[in-house]
Formats: sequence, C-alpha cells, structure tokens
Amino acid sequence: MQKIALVTGATSGIGWATAVALAEKGYDLIICGRRKERLEELSAKLKVKTLPLIFDVRDREAVDSALQSIPADWQSIDVLVNNAGNAHGLSKLQDGSIEDWDAMIDINVKGLLYVTKAIVPGMIDRGSGHVVNIGSIAGKEVYPNGNVYCASKHAVDAINNGMRMDLLGTGVKVSQVCPGLVETEFSLVRFKGDNNRADTVYQGFDALTAEDIADLIQFIVTRPAHVNIADTLILPTAQVASTMVDKKS
Repeated sequence: MQKIALVTGATSGIGWATAVALAEKGYDLIICGRRKERLEELSAKLKVKTLPLIFDVRDREAVDSALQSIPADWQSIDVLVNNAGNAHGLSKLQDGSIEDWDAMIDINVKGLLYVTKAIVPGMIDRGSGHVVNIGSIAGKEVYPNGNVYCASKHAVDAINNGMRMDLLGTGVKVSQVCPGLVETEFSLVRFKGDNNRADTVYQGFDALTAEDIADLIQFIVTRPAHVNIADTLILPTAQVASTMVDKKS
C-alpha cells in the first residue's frame, strides 16, 4: 500500500534528511522548497517515487497553487512534516530589522499555517494522517537577542497544541519536534552568509546533526495508530538550555 509524506524545506538540513529517512521506511515523497536544483538532486538520490514542488511557504498564493496541483494519485498524504523555517539576525529588539521580523513570522508561522490548511482537510476526510511540526528549544524558552525568532517558535508550540486539540476525534495525529543546536545551514542563514560567525556556534562540542532529527521524526511517524508522541525536546548532550552549552574550546 502506498504511503505518502510531504516535507517542506526539503532542500537542505533537517528537511533533506527527513526525506531520506522516510524514504527508507517506504514513503513516497512530495518534496517542497524554493531551490529547484536541490529538489532535483534529492529526487535523484531517493529510491522511491518523488514529486518535487517548488514554492515559498510564505507566499500563500504559491502554496495554494502548488498544493492544488498535486495529481490525484498523490493526494492521500499520510504524513506532513512542517519543517520550513528560518532565523534572521541576532540583535536586541530595539536594534532589530523589520525585514528580518517579517521573514521569520511569514515563514515560521504563516507558512506553516498555509501548508497545514491545504493538507489537513484531506487527512480529516480520510480519517487518518500525521502532522509533525518542527519547533525549537526557542519555542520553550526565550534567550537574549532571540526575541522575534523565539516568539515565532513559541507560536509554533501554541499552534501545535491547538491543532492537536482541534483534531481530536478525527484520526489525525499532531506531533512537535523541538531541536536544540543542530549543525545545518541554520546559523549561516541567521548570520547572513558569515561563515566564520556561523561556524563558531558549533565549535567545542558535538552538535546534533540533521540525521539525528530525521531519525526521531521517522520514529514518531512509525508508532502504532494508538500512540502519539505529542511533543519532544531533543538536545545534544553538551546542551541543557538555549544558552548553556559545555564547550571544550
């Protein structure tokens, strides 16, 4: 029986690794992102059927157009992984960039909502499905200069909890995965391409990898029908809070 998963932000990092992990479990993949060449590269790597969709989650019309174009034989989506997200800047609120704020709120919050709104009704109609929202330790606690990013991830935490309540009795599960420090392109984006600054974030300890997060997502979505892992916080051993990391050098 065909199993289908849709993963947003699949062009790199956690999204890419999640697509690989779910393919290993036999899921056919709808892989979504903004970079066509990366989606084509990922599609060539996977040994399952894939459907690449190119759109920016913050563009509601693009989201609707792309997801409404899904062929009939791909529409029975079993798993939705709302992974697309970003962080821009690390500054005090009074020094922050409104453009950065808009980007974080539009992608992390509104983008998640747009995709969920398009996919979940089909799950409800079929009486089954699983939504996995990628949150963050920043959705559980606030750290200095993280203001709007933390707010956006607190919103994901609230949406995740509200969604789980709203879908009670429908057969649709809702889960959240909240990573700590994961070595991906995250810090490179946050620091606007400053490789040296991005690299310092992960120096002196063993950070999580994208594959660590994908492994957890794979575990969550393969539990028995009566089991829902509603929320998880996953950290590298060296980290105990957003700003408390045991760095050796």
